[in-house]
This record gives sequence, structure tokens and C-alpha cells, in this order.
Amino acid sequence: MRHRCRVPQLGLPADQRRAMLRSLTTELIRHGRITTTKARAQAVRSEAERMITLAKDGSLAARRQAMGFIFDKQLVHALFEKVPQRYGDRPGGYTRLIRTVRRRGDNAEMAVIELV
Repeated sequence: MRHRCRVPQLGLPADQRRAMLRSLTTELIRHGRITTTKARAQAVRSEAERMITLAKDGSLAARRQAMGFIFDKQLVHALFEKVPQRYGDRPGGYTRLIRTVRRRGDNAEMAVIELV
């Protein structure tokens, strides 16, 4: 039973799931838009918004937390430079989820997640 289990399992062990979410978050921040399955997009949304919230804070502790999660060090520096101007007055909701067609092989529902 999954009662009160709030973490999306995504059919992966914990270490693989964390690595996948880290890589999807890194690519979302790098490119601004990625296409993935709906379940993965919903899971990566919370991680991406957490990284943007850390960048809005701008403190050294927040920068170190972001560096521990995002793979690219230069991307973290760029994120911390650009986010306060881009999302400074926005209280939340930095990503948008757009549903697309189903994938051909396994019929999984696909989604596009992008930064607002």
C-alpha cells in the first residue's frame, strides 16, 4: 500500500531516481524546456522550483546546496545571477507543464516542462 507515501517512486531504486531527477533538473535549467514522461515531469517540477527558490535566496548556504544538486558548476553561477531579476517578484510557480501525445513504444503520456 502507498498510503501517505509522498515521494514519486518512478519505478527506480532511490539512487537511480535521485540521479535521474538531478540530471533532468540540470537540463531543464540549462535549456529552459525538456520533454519527458508526465510522471517524471511532475517529479522534476518540485526539484526545479526548489533550485530557483535557492537562487532567489542568494546566500552562500543556498549556493552550496544548489551546487550539491546541480551537476554543472557554471550553470549554478549563471542561475544565481539571472534568477533574482527574472523571478524576483514572483512568489512561486516557476515551471509550466504542457501535456503532449503518448509515446509510441510503451504508450506513456508525454509532457513538456518549461520555465516560465
